[in-house]
Amino acid sequence: MKTEDLVSLLSTGGVAVDFRLPSRRWLLALAGGALIAFFLTAGLLKLNPTLWHETLEPMFWVRESYCAVLGVLGFVTAVRLARPGSRLGLVPMGIPVAVIAMWVLAVVTLVVASPQDRARLILGHSAGVCPFLIALVAAPLLIAFLWVMRSLAPTQLRWAGVASGFAAGSIGALVYTLHCPELAAPFLGIWYLLGMLIPTAIGAWLGPRVLRW
Repeated sequence: MKTEDLVSLLSTGGVAVDFRLPSRRWLLALAGGALIAFFLTAGLLKLNPTLWHETLEPMFWVRESYCAVLGVLGFVTAVRLARPGSRLGLVPMGIPVAVIAMWVLAVVTLVVASPQDRARLILGHSAGVCPFLIALVAAPLLIAFLWVMRSLAPTQLRWAGVASGFAAGSIGALVYTLHCPELAAPFLGIWYLLGMLIPTAIGAWLGPRVLRW
């Protein structure tokens, strides 16, 4: 085949690309995963009956902001890692900043608390199950995010899995707050973070295996 004929064939057989398709897939994954996570929390774990009263506490909004900020940063990082050549910028750096801010608040809380209250502030009433419940709630989000990643073209497979897992864990933690009564900063700085890191580790393991293309 002559070069001119090949160029003509390729140009006439082109298909328009819908550049909005990846955005729609991400929004579908986010909405669908979060909805399933909500039903999982409400149906299996049950919603916190004192949730409305807790909204009057400043630490309630600190907890929600902490999870929401980490969720947004993780999600934006995952979206960017799904596009080859996309620059991450300073977005991932916001994650350790938010975590350190919570740790600073946790240390201050422990310093001003009486010695007999410090163990309660750290362990709360659910330290033994909290990280695993967050990981459970985050599971639908992790599956949804990896599904979108697989349909795109990530080149850093492990990091794409890490970002998907951390985004899922953070958003899952935000949904889990509808059940969880814990508001102490030391508890949030340790056990909530651990709950976010479980799907992060799972994503790191799955990334090179399920995202290969």
